[in-house]
Amino acid sequence: MNGYVGTPTSRVDGRAKVTGAAKYAGEFAADGLLHGFIVDATVPRGRIARLDTSDALKVKGVVDVLTHTHRVALADKDEAWKDEVAPEKGSPFRPLYDDRVKFNGQPIALVIAEDWETAKFAATRVRVEYEQEAFATDLETERGTSAKVDQPHKPRGDAAAALAGAAVRHEADYVLPTEHHNPMELYATTAVWDGSGSLTVYDKTQGVQNVHKYLCGVFDMKPEDIRVVSPYVGGAFGSGLRPQHQVVLATLAALALKRSVRVVLTRQQMYGLGYRPMTIQRVALGAKSDGTLDAVTHEAIAVTSRYEDFSRNDTGWAQQLYKSPNSRLSHKLVHLDVPTPCDMRAPGAATGVCALECAMDELAVALKLDPIELRLKCYSDRDQSEDLPFTSKQLRECYARGAEAFGWARRNPAPRAMRDGKDLVGWGMATGVWEALQMPVAVRIVLTANGHAEVSCAASDIGTGTYTIMAQVAADALGLPIGNIDVKLADSTLPQAPVEGGSWMAASSAHAVLGAAEDIRQELARLAKAIPDSPLGGLNASEMVLVDGTISKAGDKSRAVSIADVMRHGKLERIEKQKLNQFAEDKSHARNTHSAVFAEVKVDEELGVIRVTRVVSAVAAGRILNTKTGRSQIMGSVVWGIGMALHEETVMDHRFGRIMNANIAEYHIPVNADIHDIDVIFVDEPDDRINKLGVKGLGEIGIVGVPAAIANAVYHATGKRVRHFPITLDKLLG
Repeated sequence: MNGYVGTPTSRVDGRAKVTGAAKYAGEFAADGLLHGFIVDATVPRGRIARLDTSDALKVKGVVDVLTHTHRVALADKDEAWKDEVAPEKGSPFRPLYDDRVKFNGQPIALVIAEDWETAKFAATRVRVEYEQEAFATDLETERGTSAKVDQPHKPRGDAAAALAGAAVRHEADYVLPTEHHNPMELYATTAVWDGSGSLTVYDKTQGVQNVHKYLCGVFDMKPEDIRVVSPYVGGAFGSGLRPQHQVVLATLAALALKRSVRVVLTRQQMYGLGYRPMTIQRVALGAKSDGTLDAVTHEAIAVTSRYEDFSRNDTGWAQQLYKSPNSRLSHKLVHLDVPTPCDMRAPGAATGVCALECAMDELAVALKLDPIELRLKCYSDRDQSEDLPFTSKQLRECYARGAEAFGWARRNPAPRAMRDGKDLVGWGMATGVWEALQMPVAVRIVLTANGHAEVSCAASDIGTGTYTIMAQVAADALGLPIGNIDVKLADSTLPQAPVEGGSWMAASSAHAVLGAAEDIRQELARLAKAIPDSPLGGLNASEMVLVDGTISKAGDKSRAVSIADVMRHGKLERIEKQKLNQFAEDKSHARNTHSAVFAEVKVDEELGVIRVTRVVSAVAAGRILNTKTGRSQIMGSVVWGIGMALHEETVMDHRFGRIMNANIAEYHIPVNADIHDIDVIFVDEPDDRINKLGVKGLGEIGIVGVPAAIANAVYHATGKRVRHFPITLDKLLG
């Protein structure tokens, strides 16, 4: 049997998804199911002076309208509302808790009816009067109110003096706008009442056990009285790391009415959830005339809400990438009347590396150096924040492989020097970097005598391929065909798992599978040796392997016993093993993934229309468990990076504190016509230090560096540097 790990294996859940057999949170049926529709606040700050539900209650089919004055009890203390990824500082948002309005679009009532259309109509009959208060939603006008956030980055040397004395300096502001998640699946919860006080909650989430613990705290419920399930997720990318308010409202309604209730957000209402926060970043680089860096300063000012301090690492990435004896980093927050931001694909890195890599390109222009040459001159083999070596870092090979595939050597460095008919052609590049994280995960494997295995874990699969990865690893470890492996995920009653995010789930879950499979192998070895006249007699368990449905001597398949025979002789119908895998803390090395991104743009000289015609992404991320789904991960991230560079921007009318493009007609994202050639190269990167399989994770690294590579290509094509994203034609022509 050929091994599955490292091969282009098709998704094991693919058939269920394309045939419609896969059920999502808003699709589970229940007897007597009611439907809820949320009434949203229309002011950004103040209090509810009057909330009249009488007209809504008169609508035929309406069962009830829940408000802050008409609901079951909710927890009072902040700790009950804090989930496992909540910001340390602040008080989490509590839907329908009191009369305070904290942001435009905040849920202030829930209309519950026999069908969704009736609930939606009745919601328009709820009358609300507000006592409005002064508010602020504009980061650029409020940046003077920023407060510094404690960050782990220590300054090195005297960056100010080094900058002042540098032979060549570059300093500029880069502005990354607010961006909203727009996964295909709308946020939804179906809370199923079982008739005896217990609930099964089908929720769109990236962490069922996180939601389970959260709901137990919010509603003071016993853990055994609530179960959270989320077998399939139609995209989340960070928006589902924290429990969203629809899960509270659906559960609240089910408990209040003792009936099953479904709440589905509209696309517009999803703009009232978390988002990638707008940031204003000032990057200053000082270099010697040969291109080596003397100083780096990176300062970021970002949005957060009034009620929570959300921040990510926007400014520390130069520490992993470029040598500099002097550095100063700073991160500040501005508190505004908006919802709390949340993680979005490569949080901090997608924005912070964008500013850094644009600045590096500008420095290369000032030094008259090739952008790759500059990066190689400044290349760091150590993480300078803690002066640590990396477990592995094949970034040099990423530069070389990516440049060769792209044809970088043919680049004319002069702006506006390359053309294709009426189009200006630009070539740009940038570096990507992300963390290689690992988390404790538990897995249970049940092996049956007929040679089938069930692998179960509470981990979510948000479309990234966790079902398939776990099946691949289990098939290899148990010596079974992948078709004999069933994977059960995303049920709060299953073995423990953290939220799925940060690119940690593949490495974390794979090693938990290995651990449980090893315990099964040990059990089978013990049983096999006990068989009379066993061909494995006299062998130690360490000398036996599971292969092709047998347990055999390593390297000698003639000495083998089928798993079915072993279990029959042992009078067992099943072997069940559960393993919690934890990674030993290692502070001696830094753990990161890296990439080199090359982009070609063609810009209509007269109209300013930009097309990204080619992207090459060379990625070093340890061992790739599945080259097929892995390539998909990087391609999808590249598409998103194109969106960051050229399309995505949440536009707010600051006079009203209201989002003006809360839909996917006016919130622009790339479509098929925007995407051309994308080439993904996986650079071989053996890493026997980070974990047994040498896995680092792929989810986030694919987007990092893409916006900067495109921005740098636009400059090369046009000679105009745009530092305020997205790069739209008005900014090129204006």
